[in-house]
Amino acid sequence: MSLAVKSGRPLSSEGLVRRGRLLAKLARDPTIPVVAIIAPAGYGKTSLLVEWVAEEDRPSAWISLESWHSDPIQFARAILAALAEVEPLDESLTEALACLSSLDSSWQESGLSLPPAVLSTLSVAIERRGVPLLLILDDAHVIDSPGALQVLAVLAEHLPSGSQLVLASRTLPALPFGRLRAHRALLELGIEEMAMTRTEAASLLSGAGLRVSQAQVAALVERTEGWPAGLYLAALSARDRPSPEADLASFAGSDHLFADYIRDEFLAQLSAEQHEFLLGSAILEQLSGPLCDATLKRSGSDPLLEGLARGDLPFGPIDRGHEWFRCHQLLREALLAELRHTRPQRVCALHLRASEWYSEHGRLDCAIEHAVAAGSACRAGDLLWRNLPRYLSDGRTGEVQRWLRCFSADDISTHASLALTAAHSALALGDLREAEHWGLLGAAALARSTNIPMLASLPAGVAVIEAVASRQGLVPMANHAAQAYDREDQDSPWRSIFCLLRGVADHLTGDRTHAREHLEDGIHRSAVAAPNVETLCLSQLAMIAVEEGDWDQGVDLIARAVHQVERHSLASYPASALTFAVSADVRSHAGRVDEGKRDARRAAHLLARLSNFIPWYEAETRIVLARAALRLADIGEARALLAEASQLARRVPDAIVFEGWLDDTWGLIDSASTSALAGPAALTMAELRILRFLPTHLSFREIGARLHVSTNTVKTQAHAVYRKLDARSRSEAVSRAAEIGLLEG
Repeated sequence: MSLAVKSGRPLSSEGLVRRGRLLAKLARDPTIPVVAIIAPAGYGKTSLLVEWVAEEDRPSAWISLESWHSDPIQFARAILAALAEVEPLDESLTEALACLSSLDSSWQESGLSLPPAVLSTLSVAIERRGVPLLLILDDAHVIDSPGALQVLAVLAEHLPSGSQLVLASRTLPALPFGRLRAHRALLELGIEEMAMTRTEAASLLSGAGLRVSQAQVAALVERTEGWPAGLYLAALSARDRPSPEADLASFAGSDHLFADYIRDEFLAQLSAEQHEFLLGSAILEQLSGPLCDATLKRSGSDPLLEGLARGDLPFGPIDRGHEWFRCHQLLREALLAELRHTRPQRVCALHLRASEWYSEHGRLDCAIEHAVAAGSACRAGDLLWRNLPRYLSDGRTGEVQRWLRCFSADDISTHASLALTAAHSALALGDLREAEHWGLLGAAALARSTNIPMLASLPAGVAVIEAVASRQGLVPMANHAAQAYDREDQDSPWRSIFCLLRGVADHLTGDRTHAREHLEDGIHRSAVAAPNVETLCLSQLAMIAVEEGDWDQGVDLIARAVHQVERHSLASYPASALTFAVSADVRSHAGRVDEGKRDARRAAHLLARLSNFIPWYEAETRIVLARAALRLADIGEARALLAEASQLARRVPDAIVFEGWLDDTWGLIDSASTSALAGPAALTMAELRILRFLPTHLSFREIGARLHVSTNTVKTQAHAVYRKLDARSRSEAVSRAAEIGLLEG
């Protein structure tokens, strides 16, 4: 029988991707006696050893192990023959070979431990080698008999000084690795080290004839987790396609080349139970015994997981306690494709059972993911709605939108919980029209579901949309909110938003006392459950403090609001525009110009993203931001913001405070504009007040009523404006004023 011994430099490294960083690790300390390269098939273990041997000055003996090497006699003989290839036979080596030969006919317990005398002779023969060498045992995982493992242990313990035993294996051999690590006698390279870097992957793809960008390489490395076999098969799959770059981007474990590789290299070696287990659990990104038991409706998954982790699959634990495991994502994709092809009827039930288990164990995101994957609009909607306040408060509206996109418009409109989830996520993104659309559909679905158990908070969700979308004004909004507040349980997270709406309504209709009470109640109720609501309550209270001249309290309140916005990742929410606008006003008033400008920019950016949003919200945000712009000496921006606010304010006729805010701010703009003009033709403050009404449809009499002056006064001041602007008519005066920046063009 051939000993399959290869010595010296057995293979050529030509055409391989150079693994320089790994070679540097291997060459760093040649005194470490044992080197273990442990990774599943396809990680380039043998290729790395070929590179190492090609660059080593020490001679090398290479044994490609096969299953028959588990016979300890044959294994020991192969080792001695390999040593003899490097250094001629001496007395100890001859004696060890003789001992082994004597066992051929007399030793009847093949596969068990060798006799102590033989082991002792073998250890002496190994220790007396005088030439330092690399002894490479490739495919060491095939050594599994007690006797052969004992020979391997003797080899590891008695290797001569300056030599290294190199094990390339798919699994961890049964050696005393703990003791070797403790004595710093072991160098280990595992999956993480053997995975290719972006640079190595780029070299592999280039060698396959593909020209790809750095971004494409990075994406493929992430998809394959650097698995060299996966990268190579992706390149093979893509290079003969019309659009290889696009094919690389879509490469997955379901690709036929990779699926064939997985089946031949891994799945064919599994037992029927292991294969079935992996198929069913392929819907899970992470696996634990209890989760697999519940999902697969079985028991005893823990030992099966441990057994798979000890095998040669790219599958292993992700925690030190070995409670959770995961498959390599390409392997999981290949298994999932097989599951969907061979057992499509099981997929939905598996996802639903996984969703139930995750929900029971507080893993909400996973519960929703599996409900969505199962296509269960009802379950996904209920899970989303129960926890929507938390998602919105933590700045996770994007994830909610992603889940919603997995369902059709019909699915969403049929289920009240899904429709109202869509409504409130749209509201958080500043799209009132979309929020109103889904709110109406949610209300209709709720009305149709009188005989089906529904979530108790769904009516509150409808009430919020009805309140903010109310076209009758602030008083109806407050009434909607008050009624909904009374219907909700004491600890309902929805009560806080009703407090906010009531507080806003009271504030804008001139009742600061009650506004403060409702807003403070909203802060108390939203601090934990709804930070997004808390920030708006704080911002509104800061505005009240500023109105009353208490700038110190305003600073404190808005600082708390900004802190919550940043802490809960709400800075990208359009509804945070008011918070940044108030902060810009307060900070610019305090002389913190740079911070004020920064917050003003953030507020303006968020305002631009609002789509037909709540009129009172947009109006008050623009008025506050206009004040900040004035303090920051941007008169043009202030004028533009205030003009927009004036139009919006007309849609909220019962917001009586807007008129005073607008007049006061226009007055500040007029004062600033007057001081900016020079020469005898400068417009007076009274004339600037008239000027801002000239672009409107209002007559001189109506303008006088608005400004509480006579029609003749308006006419006199208007003609003074015409004269100073060198204009002959009202329209010409408006045009001239726009040209020189006194009016927004």
